[in-house]
Amino acid sequence: MRAYGDESVAAAAIASGARVLSRSLKYHRPRTFFCLEGHCSGCLVRLGGVPNLRACQSPCTAGAEVEGQNAFPSAEVDLLGAVDFLFSRGLDHHTLMTGSSVLNRLANKVVRQLSGLGKLPAKAADRLPDVISEDIDVCVIGGGPSGLAAAAACARAGKSVLLVDDQLRPGGSLRADPRQGRVAADAAIASCNSAGVRVLDRATAIGFFPEDDGGVLAVAAPEQLHRVKARAWIWATGGYPVNLPFADNDRPGVIAARAVGRLLVDHGIVGGDKVCVVEVPEMIDDAEALAQALAAAGTDVVRVALSAALGARGRSWVTAVDTTHGRVDCDLVAVAAIPSPASEGPRQQGCKVVLDPARGGFRVVVDEHGRTSTEGVWACGDVTGYLGPARSAEDGARVGANVAGSV
Repeated sequence: MRAYGDESVAAAAIASGARVLSRSLKYHRPRTFFCLEGHCSGCLVRLGGVPNLRACQSPCTAGAEVEGQNAFPSAEVDLLGAVDFLFSRGLDHHTLMTGSSVLNRLANKVVRQLSGLGKLPAKAADRLPDVISEDIDVCVIGGGPSGLAAAAACARAGKSVLLVDDQLRPGGSLRADPRQGRVAADAAIASCNSAGVRVLDRATAIGFFPEDDGGVLAVAAPEQLHRVKARAWIWATGGYPVNLPFADNDRPGVIAARAVGRLLVDHGIVGGDKVCVVEVPEMIDDAEALAQALAAAGTDVVRVALSAALGARGRSWVTAVDTTHGRVDCDLVAVAAIPSPASEGPRQQGCKVVLDPARGGFRVVVDEHGRTSTEGVWACGDVTGYLGPARSAEDGARVGANVAGSV
């Protein structure tokens, strides 16, 4: 396949016509990415002999070899998918062939062989990663609009700032919003760089360990681990794209509206010739912006309210959406749902969260200054409840200035 250097494997694959990237664990149903942000597990592949890598977060390099997993002979044509037909009412392997202990052991052996997440790496790692200790004023977790704005505000105030982001390139939802786009993301990154922010990209905040030296954040970067100790923490982890409840919403080609936007805005890829946008009332403005951008790119767009969506059609790829008004033929479904706040990290630090369905789910509770319930911990942007890219950036700048004044 042809690809741009450092473009994600998932984006290059769909641009080249490879749609099915993996198979589900038990029934071997076709899967592809849903979120395009590394959170859905729909695009796990074997890359260079290493299993379970996220295609959407793996950069393309010349000569790289990518293989599907849990399939025979390939992810696109998987004979093991017969399991889905043979057990159309569901398969409970715990009760399979229990009349005979011998047959039950055999059945469980077959089930274990058919399921799982890839096979062991082709070779062992050459060495353990290096561990680097960081001692800084402010650590910002999340490089979306709010995180970039907060980090820049703190750094301009003279604080030492480390920004941790798990995406291929920082920018977060800016890179998926036609109203903002790569220009806004690149400008925010440039602002951070000029202010002196140190950015760790493609780095995952594994967890916070309060018992270690008063509190340490473990961060895994591609080649090394970081042990981060900070005087103030800002959680700007945003929100996860989520699906909407309609029949057969797990079909490949039913993907998050933000993923469709990211393909278009960040990669220059039109995901389909005819796109059906399924939306909830709270996301009408976002759905409208995406629909206009897709139409400008030459795509036919049909918008359907969730209340009218009955189910998706298709198997290896979506072909239509059944609605209360009739069938809508399409080759891509964009799901515009309220993102769910990524509040796991703040919860590890003891921050109070509250269930708020109108703003996406379990959001972090903050006061008017952005402080959480935990001393020295702050939060901004969509992790405090969905705000959208523009308002998140404003919130990040405000909270970052407050943090700088308190450290």
